[in-house]
Amino acid sequence: MDNLILKQKNRSNRKIHFERAIFTSWYCSLGDCAYCYMSTQKNLISDPKKARRTTASILAEAYLCKKLGWKIGFLSAGYGSYTTESILELCKNIYKINNEKLWLNIGILNKKTIEKLSPYLEGICGAVETTNKTIHEKVAPNKPLVPIEKMYKICDKYHLKKSMTFIIGLGETISDFNSFKKFIIKNKIDKIIFYALNPIKGTIFEHSKGPDIDYFIEWIKRTRETFPNLNIVAGHWVNRVNYIHLMLDAGADSITKFPAIKLFNTKFAKNIEKEINKAGCEIQGTFTKMPKINIDEIDNLNFDNLLKNRIKIKLKQYISQLNKN
Repeated sequence: MDNLILKQKNRSNRKIHFERAIFTSWYCSLGDCAYCYMSTQKNLISDPKKARRTTASILAEAYLCKKLGWKIGFLSAGYGSYTTESILELCKNIYKINNEKLWLNIGILNKKTIEKLSPYLEGICGAVETTNKTIHEKVAPNKPLVPIEKMYKICDKYHLKKSMTFIIGLGETISDFNSFKKFIIKNKIDKIIFYALNPIKGTIFEHSKGPDIDYFIEWIKRTRETFPNLNIVAGHWVNRVNYIHLMLDAGADSITKFPAIKLFNTKFAKNIEKEINKAGCEIQGTFTKMPKINIDEIDNLNFDNLLKNRIKIKLKQYISQLNKN
């Protein structure tokens, strides 16, 4: 393992953020990505609108992220889950809470949509997943890369940053790093989110063990060596918490994917903080210490009273979940 770790003294004493992706819907009109939970749900959903989370729930989660010191990694939804106007309203409302522009990961967006959303966006994320064309056609047949690249070009016109998600363990090998490197350079990617394949029941990968940790670390390491200034986010599930220090040592700037609300202040959460310290870094925010939250602060936000009350109800539920542990 030691020969896989990038030794960079100047990368110690860094401040590490947790980036929480806020998922807004369980529906995707494509519903055929072989690795995705949504592919197991499409045929069970008769009305896509009913698969959306409530606005109050989403805004309560955004408020909680602010209080716990977590960044919103991106706002996420499957293809066809929202109209332009509904996602615009959601972006506006989250901005009212955090006063920070968002990253968006909701599929392919056209010029008109990007133009409308751009005042509230830091950037747009493309769900690339793999740059191996053969594997991509197999695991994401209706999500080709060309439309994503066209979307990136539109982002340039509106001075938006560009990111991509990339799943390790779909069948690629380290020899695919070359096509991955070319894709990043060609599209001037600012940020990459690495995920280790999480086997989902009902998909073709349900019996997979996911990628070996050495292999996952090697991708992070090579990416950092090749792109010193690229923002690298490492996704990890509960079974990979013990390797976070290796991800950070290899070059990751922040972490994501941990079910931080459900497992707040558990042994897994405590171990994350230890892992970050083990890498010589400082955690921003907390996985273990409950901050003081005055839900009446919601009254100060520029929402109608009905929405404020609904946010408070959801916030109480979240706080109850956090306090369980």
